[in-house]
Amino acid sequence: MSTGLAVEQEYEPVILALACNWCSYAGADLAGISRCQYPANVRIIRVMCSGMVHPNLVIEALTKGADGVVMCGCHPGDCHYQEGNLKAERRAEAITLMLQDFGIEEERFKLAWVSASEGPQFAKLMTEFTDQIKRLGPSPYKT
Repeated sequence: MSTGLAVEQEYEPVILALACNWCSYAGADLAGISRCQYPANVRIIRVMCSGMVHPNLVIEALTKGADGVVMCGCHPGDCHYQEGNLKAERRAEAITLMLQDFGIEEERFKLAWVSASEGPQFAKLMTEFTDQIKRLGPSPYKT
């Protein structure tokens, strides 16, 4: 027997966080150890360096199910690979141009610097980015 009340389910985006091994992944780990709350729908993938993330990886994630991608690296000047984060910055510019070609909002991608000691900042970044993606709604590539 139906009561006639529709149960609204809130949209929960899929967020992919690409975190460098030396700083950002450690910052995410600190967020967990410190019990900092951030959305459970963030999927963290550890990469050796943010500069090693190819733009095609971000585009593929956004066209195959992710609603947003955050690429996290070491602060400029602190990169384990000297200038990997500067390479990531240049790649982020290319990613932004590619997003336009694919008809994907630029706001679905973010480059951020997170050090190993910034657990609370990592949690805040993930919460704010997830909220931003919720406002945008599902990816145009969602089936």
